[in-house]
Amino acid sequence: MKYTWLLGMFITSISINMHAQDFQGKAIYQSKTQVNFDFGNRNIPEDRKKEMLERIKRANEKTYVLNFNKTASIYKEEEKLEQPGERGGGRGPRFGAMTGTDGDLYKNIQERRYLVKNELLGKIFLIDDELQALDWKMGSESKQIGNYMAFKATATKTIKRPNMRAIFRRPGRGEESKDSETKEEEFTIKEVEIVAWYTPEIPINHGPGLYWGLPGLILAINDDITTIICSEITLNPSDKIELKAPNKGKRVTQEEYDTIAQEKMKEMRENFRNRGGRGGGRPN
Repeated sequence: MKYTWLLGMFITSISINMHAQDFQGKAIYQSKTQVNFDFGNRNIPEDRKKEMLERIKRANEKTYVLNFNKTASIYKEEEKLEQPGERGGGRGPRFGAMTGTDGDLYKNIQERRYLVKNELLGKIFLIDDELQALDWKMGSESKQIGNYMAFKATATKTIKRPNMRAIFRRPGRGEESKDSETKEEEFTIKEVEIVAWYTPEIPINHGPGLYWGLPGLILAINDDITTIICSEITLNPSDKIELKAPNKGKRVTQEEYDTIAQEKMKEMRENFRNRGGRGGGRPN
């Protein structure tokens, strides 16, 4: 009862200052994704393995900016400057381009719609689809994140990710003659528990990535391999940003994009195998 009363007071008091039409905010998020990497029995020097693992780690540690108002937001990755002596800007296996979440992500909470312009192997796509509403379970557990009190919420979500091992794995003897049904799938689908921490002190429904729908800005998200934590928030910044939906690229739904991406992954796998599997280790 006490928790409900405090939550109501938070929302009521803060909302009074957020009714202005020009309300806007900016949040900075740090994202880390774990990617397992299997070198198999390949004869690769230890220093080379260490270098490759470090590049993969850096490629999956990102900084994002979420600009938002009461109804819309844009979530985009901050560009990293290439470090001296770093080849290829520290690139490594990344999930974004294959799952349609690597470009600037526009969400409109009021319309329950999202758009993201994404480049896939040289072609521009505009994914236009409905926001998925998770069945959030809210509890009373709380913790401090930066200057804000955050409360825990959980939900179950089905996540589809590219199976990088299926692309980069060398075929064994006679494998090419097997039916395609016996080969590893290009995507893996699994149900995972999503743990979110939101703050009622900023009573809007936004969050990082495709996450939304809680009675306060989502400050942290964790699934089975990715952790995203807010490191900085600015409310009503002096430099306003126009939150415009992207409109360029071949317009497709998320399902259509996933089908196209799956075909592209098959092409990548065949090209990789035709080159004899050169390229080092294999992620999984």
